[in-house]
Amino acid sequence: MNKSQVEISDNFDGEIATLNLGPTHPATHGIFQNVLKVDGERILSSEPTIGYIHRAFEKIAEHRAYYQITTLTDRLNYCSSPINNIGYLMAVEKLAKIKVPKKVDYMRIIMMEMARIADHIICDSVIGVDTGALTGFTYIWQWREKIYDMYEEVAGARLTTNMGRIGGFERDFSPRFHVLFKEFIRDFPAAFEEFNSLLERNRIFMDRCIGAGPISAEQALAYGFTGPNLRATGVDYDIRIAQPYSSYEDFDFTVPVGVNGDTYDRFTVRQEEIRQSFKLMKDAYENLPEGKTHADVPDFFLPPKQDVYSKMEQLIYQFKIIMGEVPMPKGEVYFAVEGGNGELGFYIQSDGGRSPYRLHFRRPCFIYYQAYPEMIKGSVLSDAILTMSSMNVIAGELDA
Repeated sequence: MNKSQVEISDNFDGEIATLNLGPTHPATHGIFQNVLKVDGERILSSEPTIGYIHRAFEKIAEHRAYYQITTLTDRLNYCSSPINNIGYLMAVEKLAKIKVPKKVDYMRIIMMEMARIADHIICDSVIGVDTGALTGFTYIWQWREKIYDMYEEVAGARLTTNMGRIGGFERDFSPRFHVLFKEFIRDFPAAFEEFNSLLERNRIFMDRCIGAGPISAEQALAYGFTGPNLRATGVDYDIRIAQPYSSYEDFDFTVPVGVNGDTYDRFTVRQEEIRQSFKLMKDAYENLPEGKTHADVPDFFLPPKQDVYSKMEQLIYQFKIIMGEVPMPKGEVYFAVEGGNGELGFYIQSDGGRSPYRLHFRRPCFIYYQAYPEMIKGSVLSDAILTMSSMNVIAGELDA
């Protein structure tokens, strides 16, 4: 035993081993690595390694027209793609000073809250799996698929949705979407509460989660936590309340908070957020205004195909948009939405060209993952897996 090993653990009573957790390990739910120093099952230190799926999205965006960048945002947190898509589109609209109709705001709330439900379903059901409870996962998964059916009706895709356009939506909700949505509103609450009853007050689940991977409110703020991971520590901060966008100020909803900042609090906060998201999207749907599904911005919104074939001006707009020939005003903006994992921000710097001079994604995972070694230090290996699941670390958002 050398001096450095003694410094790692004052109570060392065995052989220190180095353990690679990842990058290709099913329990990590993504391609990233943690090099652990362990004394038996006890973790002494952790050194994370990221970047295994870094795709240089921010640099690619500098060479793409603004409307083509939406597909890059899909690949960040792919568990809630519509929030990424719509958040980016609203950042561009802020730069171009585009005001969208009220109906677009409400449609966006419906899709973003639906995406939040899908995101939290994945996270919380996987926490159950990592405690040894597979039943809840296999039961609730069908509801995520029902949400994806609705994505498909709106955007034509299920996972990476490319949902929406600069200025609004490509088209109104389809008749089948309305059927699927009403069925979801009718049936989901009972199914969700049944899933919740399998875990939330389950003694084995509680014993595994309470006290696992805790972080204090002060530590979380110092690390830049936002979203459910911050609210689990007791900090009442939500972008939808602090800086309302897309007409969220029209709705009444509760922001749940925890106490201890451990795995159990992160689970219960997300569970309550699912209930609040359900209420939000139901209220938005029931109060959906009449009107157009996009702003009057011909420079950014494809004209109807029949007009392209018969009107010269519409043909020109079609050509300019498809070929990426539409310039953007000079300036710089930052716009943030409440993503599935926290504050999802977009910083755009425009030099007046057809592509951003600079585009930066503020990815919540990248911010809070740096706290992971501190959160698992001193815990056992199984708690390290559980803590990672409860943080909802998404490799696509972490690396970008």
